[in-house]
Amino acid sequence: MDKIAPDTVVVLRTEIEDTQGEVIDTSDIPMTYLHGGYGGLFERLEQELEGKRAGDVVLVQLEPEEAFGEYDAELVRVEPRTRYGDGLEEGMEVEDAFDEEEPRMYVITDLAGDKAVLDGNHPLAGIALRFTCTVISIRPATEEEIEAGAASEHPPA
Repeated sequence: MDKIAPDTVVVLRTEIEDTQGEVIDTSDIPMTYLHGGYGGLFERLEQELEGKRAGDVVLVQLEPEEAFGEYDAELVRVEPRTRYGDGLEEGMEVEDAFDEEEPRMYVITDLAGDKAVLDGNHPLAGIALRFTCTVISIRPATEEEIEAGAASEHPPA
């Protein structure tokens, strides 16, 4: 398999920057995903990688709605510190459902007096991101990977 196509397993090295060129993440360990709409990669990135070969480099800017979504001010809450017990610190993650059915992870962004400010947005929500993806390798997916909808951590020999 020499081109990225549906039902191929792709290994990528990625670098993510914001629109000012500030590096947000560089992968020391290549990322492996199953190509073809299985949810392992942002849809637009998959579209841009379609048909590429090992060694190709793809530069893509994703707007917030194509990546981690717009920042939602309704996901910021101020709650009593006592709700989460002792030892709270800024940057800690807590899980809470409030009045939603499914619990969500919140990051404590501020502690003031007896209140804690929690933010349920993804840390990169509301940010346009620039991805540099280098295709390392491509191989056909196994039937098991296709059924599971994900690349195996232990590919066939």
